[in-house]
Amino acid sequence: SKEIGGMLGISARTVETHRANIMRKLNMRSVVDVVRFAIRNGLTRM
Repeated sequence: SKEIGGMLGISARTVETHRANIMRKLNMRSVVDVVRFAIRNGLTRM
């Protein structure tokens, strides 16, 4: 979170809040599920 926040110019807490909101909206319980979703839907790549 700290590294991502630094890259985006936002606080680690803001990164955590965004992550939690994404997980809630996608009804996912783990970051692994979110990463799988992102890869399968072309939002990121390995």
